[in-house]
Parts: sequence; structure tokens; C-alpha cells
Amino acid sequence: MNEMTDLPCRNCNRPTELVLDHSAGDTTTCSECGLILLHTPSTTTTNDNSGNDHPVPVVPGTLGSLSTAIAKPTAGTPSDQPPSVGKWQNRERHLVDAFGSITAMADRLGLVTTIKDRAYEMYEKMEDQKCLRSRNQEAVLAACLYIACRQENKPRTVKEICSIINGATKKDFGRAREFILKHMEIANGKSVGMRTIHAGDYMRRFCSNLGMTNQEVMAAQETVQKSEELDIRRSPISVAAAVIYIITQLSNDKKPLKDISIVTRVAEGTIKSSYKDLYPHLTWLIPSWFAMEEDIKNQFGP
Repeated sequence: MNEMTDLPCRNCNRPTELVLDHSAGDTTTCSECGLILLHTPSTTTTNDNSGNDHPVPVVPGTLGSLSTAIAKPTAGTPSDQPPSVGKWQNRERHLVDAFGSITAMADRLGLVTTIKDRAYEMYEKMEDQKCLRSRNQEAVLAACLYIACRQENKPRTVKEICSIINGATKKDFGRAREFILKHMEIANGKSVGMRTIHAGDYMRRFCSNLGMTNQEVMAAQETVQKSEELDIRRSPISVAAAVIYIITQLSNDKKPLKDISIVTRVAEGTIKSSYKDLYPHLTWLIPSWFAMEEDIKNQFGP
């Protein structure tokens, strides 16, 4: 007769389906890997010519036929479960909580599923390697999401990421990001593949959030692409914000500098400074199909 038991398999190292086979001398076997977990030798009897029954020992490891009808073990109380089961359950519960936090952050930023999945995988690997102790949890989760965005070529700014985390500072986030990148580099034996950020990476999203027309978006993208040929020593985000300001000032729907600052999270003063760097090149930067040279001079001066 076969019965179920809820002992964990020390080979699989997780709760699994186990079978207790009385015909094999009370042998408990893992249904997944076949490992004999517990064996209590029993005896069977044979009858000789004298009519007497003699006990015959069952050899450990000789299982006989096992039933294929297996049910999930019932969960016992925490005190009934071996330490390995408790550790596994705690790990799973911790991962569920972490993944939930990553999902909430990603949803606030409007990120796609592929980015979430990459962040999940990154965090789980770090957790399995037990290298996240003493690290700020919120900062680590945000850093995983930031790196995943970069790897999927859909970058988000540091300010955007930091705006959605609680209980962690920008400095905490920076430390967590650098730690994860360094750890991944050591673990993989090569640098983490993240493409260099360009101003154009942010352009369509910023323009969309400002309600700009398709024609304005195309002009902004073309302008920012040309700007990469110049030696403008500004961050890509600052250049993107300045280009948006320039294009909207040449359109019928001019956007206030304050609105551009809010959407791009670039200070108004920084946008003005970046605009001044681009100003000498405006007639070359702005596509002629969008604005003539005369219109540019009338709007921004000689």
C-alpha cells in the first residue's frame, strides 16, 4: 500500500511529491528524482517444506513497484516543517513581495512587460547569490528597473526612477546601481551591455507627454540627431529638453518653459543654458521643411 508524506527531498531541496511504499519496508521515495529519503527495513515471510514461516529481510534500496497515483502533500504547521521547507517558503514569499514592488514601480512609469521580466530576473539572481544584505531594498529594486530599461533601449532618467521610490535617497539609488553593475560584471566576466544614452532616446516620450503634433515630433527628432555632431557638453536629457523648447517656440502651440521642465525633469535654468549652447547652430540644426531661416531669426534673433 502506498501513502503520501510531506517530508522534503534533500536532493531537490524543495517540497515535492513523495511516496511511502509499505511493500518496500516503509521506504519513502522522492517522486521527482527517485532518491530514497527514509527506509525502515521490514520483513516478509516465506513458507518452507516444514510449514514454518521464516522472516526474509527486505534489502534497502529494493523498492518494488511504486504507485503512480500521487497527490500534493498537505501543508503542516510551521513547527511540523523541516528547516529547508521554511527557508524555501520564506524565499518565495520574499521574491513575490519584491516582484510586486517592481511591478508597481514599472506601472507608474508605463514600462512594458519585457523590462519588468528583465528586472525580475536580475533581482532573483542577485538574491540567490545572497549579495544584497544590508542594501536598501527600495534602492536595489529601482536600480534593477533602471538597468533593465537601459538594456532594453528604453531608458528612463535617474530623476524619473527616483521619483517613484520611497524610503531611499538618490545617493542610495546610485550606490545600489553601481553595486549591481559591478557585481554583474564580475559574475558574467564581461561588462554589462548597456548602450550609450542619446538625447533622441527620450524625445518621442517627452514630446508625447507635452501633446506635441507629429510634425513637431519629427522636427525635434531630426534636430536632436543633428546636434550629436556638435561638441555640446551637456547631458542628453538637457539637450532633448532644449530642442523641445526650440521647436515649440517655432510652432503655433508654444509650450511654456515651466511645462517642459516638469515633463523632462530638467531645471528651467539648465534648459536655458543648453539652449544658449545650441543657439549659434539653429539655422543648421532645424530642418528647413519645418522653419525657414527667416522665421528662426525672427523668433530667436540674429
